[in-house]
Formats: sequence, structure tokens, C-alpha cells
Amino acid sequence: MHTHALLPRDMPDNRLLGRLWDPESQGPRLVTVRSGWLHDISALAPTLSTLLERDDLTACIEAAADAPLVSVDGCLTNSLDAQGDPDRQYLMAPCDLQAIKACGVTFASSMLERVIEEQARGDASLAASIRETIEELIGDDLSRLEPGSEDAATLKRRLIDLGVWSQYLEVGIGPDAEVFTKAQPMSSVGFGSQVGIHPASAWNNPEPEVVLAVDSRGRVRGAALGNDVNLRDVEGRSALLLGKAKDNNASCAIGPFVRLFDEAFGIDDVRRMEVHLEVEGGDDYRLEAISSMAQISRDPLDLVEQTIGAHHQYPDGFLLFLGTLFAPTQDRGKPGSGFTHRIGDRVTIAAHQLGALINPVERCDRIRPWRFGSGALLDYLTRR
Repeated sequence: MHTHALLPRDMPDNRLLGRLWDPESQGPRLVTVRSGWLHDISALAPTLSTLLERDDLTACIEAAADAPLVSVDGCLTNSLDAQGDPDRQYLMAPCDLQAIKACGVTFASSMLERVIEEQARGDASLAASIRETIEELIGDDLSRLEPGSEDAATLKRRLIDLGVWSQYLEVGIGPDAEVFTKAQPMSSVGFGSQVGIHPASAWNNPEPEVVLAVDSRGRVRGAALGNDVNLRDVEGRSALLLGKAKDNNASCAIGPFVRLFDEAFGIDDVRRMEVHLEVEGGDDYRLEAISSMAQISRDPLDLVEQTIGAHHQYPDGFLLFLGTLFAPTQDRGKPGSGFTHRIGDRVTIAAHQLGALINPVERCDRIRPWRFGSGALLDYLTRR
């Protein structure tokens, strides 16, 4: 059934943190993985964002009392079936009050695809010819160009002279990274839940990414997998429509768990990570791709520093999508049309160090509406 392991292999217990929906209490439980079981560690902190603030994070989780809730295998199976049903147990996104931020145009190839979207004005049928024209002008390998460098500034001047400068090239090779708000706190979906495509979109795709869990002091505490669902036609019409292209019901998936940084897993592993993508359609369609973090244009810690600092605080911490190398050009329909989702697609995003995040695709207006927000969480914690 699965071509990738759903959880990281050869990892000590208590290194995975998540949230489990409890149908009995109608709220989330903080959990960790021990010997194949999810254990309730809600006594350690009211929220996952609070727990990630602790200096003794690993030690306190290891010392938490045994409180098994459900086997990991049973939970993952339930999550694929439950589809966010509040009367059933399922794995939620491993974040709560944190802001959900994302970085765009952090890989050279995806940068070129954003330029193509802009030039095509959202028309997928024009993408192939525009791609050929742009590659003739500037080439298809900008991965060695350091953003913000003098070489980058020289290329910028040349492209302006050629009349092909773009706002995407500005954030791709300029000094300032693109950092935007992907989704509201509490709105992300987890393993097994449906991800949403806006019904107005006819050109869209998944974006397989590594997501860093960062506390209020800017410390990276761990990492997870994410799907930054993207509407290429909407953003291509205008970058000012980024909010509509990125933030819709169930358009952000994170999971299956946050893997904590420790002596065996850290930021260097993120820098070397390969993120695998599989899309399986009911039309017997199959797409496979790999996003190599080694090809990222900006270092992950630089992206964190551009997100938080004296200029911007996050008292509840934040999760940060690092961007993707994946830019789908494989035709799914008529020649030159490129890739777009079809309802019922099954998206798997996987990395050896983080496991696998699986989500089926549905229209966002047909997915169960998001009801459990920050106010509902505060009410739940008060009752509990």
C-alpha cells in the first residue's frame, strides 16, 4: 500500500511530537511515540507551542508517565478513514497556536516556474513556450548564484535590460527572501485528512516541503513534512492574489509528527534531506519527484533569521515551510498543459528522516469546514 515508511526508522522513543483528536473530550491531546504506541503527554503543557518553549524539552518528555492511547498503526489507519470527523480519533497537524509561515522561490527551478506563471497570466497552455523563451534568455541553472551577491546584482541589471525582470526573480536572487503567511494558526490539517483545491482553480499542484518548528526565541526545535498546496493559475494572474492562491480550507498539511532535534538529528540533516513526492490518481496517473534540500538557494537558518528578530516577534513560535524544488511540468492532459490535480488524487510526501505525510485531494468547499480554532482550544483547555 505504501512505498515509504510512515515513520522515521531507527529513532529513539520520545522524539516525535504530535496532536491526537480525542472524540470523547472533543479536543486535542499532546502525544509522543513510544514502542509503537501514542502516549498522552498533555500534562506537560497546555499546548504544543508551550511545550516547544521548554529548555528541558527532551528530558521532560522522556520523564512523562506512561499513558498509552492507541497504537501508531491503528492511529494512522484511523486517520486515513476519519477525514477529520470529530466523532472519531485521528492525527491532527503537529502545531496549534504557532503562526504558519512559508518561504517562496527558494530553489532556482521553482523560481523559473514562478516567472513562467507570471508571464502566462495563469494560462497553463502558454507555459511550455514561455519556459523555452526564458531558458534561452537566462538559462535553467541558477542554483550556483548566491542571493544578494554582486553576481546576482549583475544578473538583475542584465535581465532588466532584456525586459524580463520579475518580482519572483527579486526574491529568488535578491537579498530579501519571500516570507508569507501560509495559513492561520490551528487551520492546518494532518496525516490522512483531505487537502483542498479551490473550485475556481484549473492549474494547481502540491508543494512537498520541509517545515521547521521554531520557538519564540528563534530556536529550531524540530522538523516535519508539509504540503503547501498551491493554485498556479490564481497566483499567476497576480502575485497580489497570493492569499487566495495559498490560504483556503485545508490547503495546508503538516505531519505526521514534529521530529525533535537531538544529537542524532539536526539542521545539517535538513540541509541534506531528500523529500519524495508521489501523486496517484484514480485515472491510473502516477507522478514521482524528488526535492533535494541540498539545492536550496538560501540556508534554512537564514530563512529563520529573516522571519523572526527585532523586526518581528512570534510569542507562540511558528512553523516555517522552506520551499520546494518541485515544479511540475509533466503533462497530465493535452500536450503543453502541464500538471494539475484531479479530485481524488492521493498525495504522499516522504523523507527517510521524517516519515510520510499522506493526504487525498478534494475541493476545499466540499471538505469538512474548519471549526476548531483558537477560541475553541481555549474553551477546551478550560473545561479540561
